[in-house]
Formats: sequence, structure tokens, C-alpha cells
Amino acid sequence: MNVKIDKDLAEEMKSKLENEKKRLEQELSKFTRKNPHVEDDFDASFPEYGDKDDENAQEVAQYTANKPLEITLEKELRDVNQSLDRIEKGTYGICKYCDQAISKKRLEARPTSSSCVSCKKTLTQEA
Repeated sequence: MNVKIDKDLAEEMKSKLENEKKRLEQELSKFTRKNPHVEDDFDASFPEYGDKDDENAQEVAQYTANKPLEITLEKELRDVNQSLDRIEKGTYGICKYCDQAISKKRLEARPTSSSCVSCKKTLTQEA
């Protein structure tokens, strides 16, 4: 299929995605360290408040609270990076299931979309 996305829309989405990438990386840097061995992987830092029991309990509680947030932010960052990669390859805005153009409204609402509304509905109904 030879579907092309509007170049202006692709540039607009690229700018939004790059800003979102910076935001996600800043959020992750507040409580994680970048894993040097795995791209787009971060490791939640274990806080050090002290050696007393209540301080140790607080450290565990903080780490436990940060871990799900780390996982969510990493997934969002991966989606953003995959979208930026699709822009570079010229496949951004094309549904990965049916090879049709993804609507402008959908891309504006969710710039990391890789499927059209019709295919997404079909997939979520099957689940």
C-alpha cells in the first residue's frame, strides 16, 4: 500500500512527540537512573533515608510507589520513540494492521497511535 501522510501533519506531530519525549525523560530522571545496557530502560533508584526501621520502611514504600510509575513512563517513552522512528521511516500515520491512513483527529488526540480507529475497535472487542 502506498499511503502517505500529510508532511505538515507529520512535522507537527514530530514536534509534539519530541516535546513529550523530553517531558517523559525529565519525569523519569527524578527517581530513576538510565540503564546503560538497554535502550529506553530506566531503573528506579532505591531511596536512602537512613538505617532506622521507620526510615527503612519509608524507603521500601517510596520504591514500591515509584516502580509502577517507572513502568508506565517507560511504556509511554517507548511509544513516543517508536512513533518518531515511524516518522523518520515515512510510515507514521499508517495503520499497522490495514495499511490505511490513520485519521488526523486520532493522531492529534493520540500522536503515538499506530492503528486506525476501526482496527483498534476490532482488536479491543476481541480481547
